[in-house]
Amino acid sequence: MKMRTSLLGMSLIGLMATSTFAQAQSYSHQHRYTEADEGRRFNDGTRVRCRNVEVQKNATDPNRIGGTLAGAAIGGLLGNQVGGGNGKKLATVAGAVAGAAAGRTIQGNRQQANGNRRVERVCERR
Repeated sequence: MKMRTSLLGMSLIGLMATSTFAQAQSYSHQHRYTEADEGRRFNDGTRVRCRNVEVQKNATDPNRIGGTLAGAAIGGLLGNQVGGGNGKKLATVAGAVAGAAAGRTIQGNRQQANGNRRVERVCERR
């Protein structure tokens, strides 16, 4: 029974870690315009316009895996201190889930505050 609980906890942590990789990413297959194209007109009446955009480049962990795993481990350890029997198992799993969510949020907030911000020139057809 102890091995089953351990396996369940490890599976839950693995599932949370892999779900962060599965986030959909959007890729632009559109033509990229440069400042040299600015003002260029097309037959449909649109033209290329450029503008300055503030872009934030976050730290090296955009999926916040480190915070999620650390939070899950800490939450699981704290949850394991509560209850007894089946309640202890449930508290451990609940602590791991809550800790993972909290760790992910905390790391996201820190990355946003510490991220690199810079202004880039973006040209698009309008």
